[in-house]
Amino acid sequence: MEKDFRFAVFGGGSWATAIVKMLTENLQQITWYMRNEDAIAHIKTQKHNPNYLSSVEFNTNQLNLTSDLNAAVMDNDVLIFAIPSAFLDTELKKLTVSLKDKIIFSAIKGIVPETGLIVGEHFHKMYNIPIGNIGVLTGPCHAEEVALERLSYLTIACADKAKAQLVADSLKSDYIKTKISDDIIGTEYAAMLKNIYAIAAGIFHGLGYGDNFQSVLMSNSIREMKRYIKRVHRMKRNINNSAYLGDLLVTGYSTFSRNRMFGNMIGKGYTVKSAMMEMSMVAEGYYATKSAYKQKADFKSKVRTPIIDAVYDVLYLGKNAKSTFAALTNKID
Repeated sequence: MEKDFRFAVFGGGSWATAIVKMLTENLQQITWYMRNEDAIAHIKTQKHNPNYLSSVEFNTNQLNLTSDLNAAVMDNDVLIFAIPSAFLDTELKKLTVSLKDKIIFSAIKGIVPETGLIVGEHFHKMYNIPIGNIGVLTGPCHAEEVALERLSYLTIACADKAKAQLVADSLKSDYIKTKISDDIIGTEYAAMLKNIYAIAAGIFHGLGYGDNFQSVLMSNSIREMKRYIKRVHRMKRNINNSAYLGDLLVTGYSTFSRNRMFGNMIGKGYTVKSAMMEMSMVAEGYYATKSAYKQKADFKSKVRTPIIDAVYDVLYLGKNAKSTFAALTNKID
């Protein structure tokens, strides 16, 4: 692709900050949209995000910081969205300019609550973006380790492999390895589902289960993920690749995982509301659990999802975590 594409990142959180950091390794100029004007002013003078990954120092000459969503869309070609899924629809409703002809990549690992769609499907169905112009940026990769420049791997998926390669080349560096995929639906669903399994891992940890059981849980989680994704989009894929299994493992085991942290609090006795209030970041898996549970009811044939079912029962039906997850141990092996 010969054209010089202009990139914009949307979001002010840790993952958005990490993506901007990765792009600055390769691009001279990046537009960075965030709602918080105080954060913008702070970055301009202090050269770091005051709220997330504050150890990352930016060359502000590379950044076009703005709180004008429409300007950020209008002036750029490749739009990378890293806004939490719970707030995406509200932000997009501010648009008065067209997304037509834009290349849109989602770095959001969740479901849009208002439509019950994964982000790529939301852009396709609600904004008529062609599938070939939609991509997904997924791990296994934690923003905190990007900030520390620890070796990390990204998978960039798009039906148009040239566009996937364009984004991959813009993100790679000495500490970021990238690969491309054409499984846009599978990788995005995997990124959504692994957050549910991370909540389950956290609940079990909070209840006092040990590493031996956690390994059994992760083994069952990847098999459950495979069954679910196969119902959503049947194609040849290796579920053991890093975009699926690798992303699941890092989210299920890492202390950086906000979904595992959320689950751990539930396991220790917090209510859903109190756990959400105490966390400073959104646990995408909370919203994903409801969407995944309800979506499977529309499948033409049943799919066995005991882990998703147990998480749903605790988070949305208010069932006791200890007894629900004790029963789950008899449904997995």
